[in-house]
Amino acid sequence: MNWLTWLGDFFSDPDRRSGSNAIAHRIAEHLLLSGEALLCAALLAVPLGLLIGYTGRGVTVVTAMAGAARALPTLGLVTLAVLLAGVGDTAVLVPLVALAAPPLLVAAVEGVRGTDPDVRDAARGVGLTHPQVLWQVCLPSALPTLLAGFRTATVQVIATATVAAYVGLGGLGRYVVDGLATRDYAATVGGALLVVLLAVAAQAFFALLARYALPPALRAQRRASDRRSS
Repeated sequence: MNWLTWLGDFFSDPDRRSGSNAIAHRIAEHLLLSGEALLCAALLAVPLGLLIGYTGRGVTVVTAMAGAARALPTLGLVTLAVLLAGVGDTAVLVPLVALAAPPLLVAAVEGVRGTDPDVRDAARGVGLTHPQVLWQVCLPSALPTLLAGFRTATVQVIATATVAAYVGLGGLGRYVVDGLATRDYAATVGGALLVVLLAVAAQAFFALLARYALPPALRAQRRASDRRSS
């Protein structure tokens, strides 16, 4: 099978063991770019989503805008960003943030809205202010949904960050784009496989985080929610 031969050639190539084209270096570039996009998206979307979910104002508008944003063509946004801001990190960060923000925003809104109204009323009854109720009651309750939103956003960003190579930046997309340009199919197949493995690793990380890092009460709440939805 040709693709097995290509993978063997890709991983055995000495040029991919050290230097700027090394696999470890390209993975680090890919993770750094993805992490920057996720951080920017989280800083924008999560506080706004928590506020909207708590007040209940603008939920319909947010849901509609989030659905529309997911339909935006990432490569088209990259091209537009290059025309407006020139070649650089901004040209890729803008579309990646636009891709990551909607699932984070919706997860924050739905997570807070899913808090038991009786629990919120009880918190207000014992004298907590609205900000205290949001941060001490609603946010912990929303954590399972938020983690699911982060998992979705992370996988999407990792898979899409390959477009960075189209504007001359690094990451695993360099193997894919450069391989297609030079008909080096070993690099193309190897780069694509590494992106898939990175996305799968992100999925596994968030699954473990949801299973072991959340408090026992929240894990029980998440399991009960999963059973109701199945």
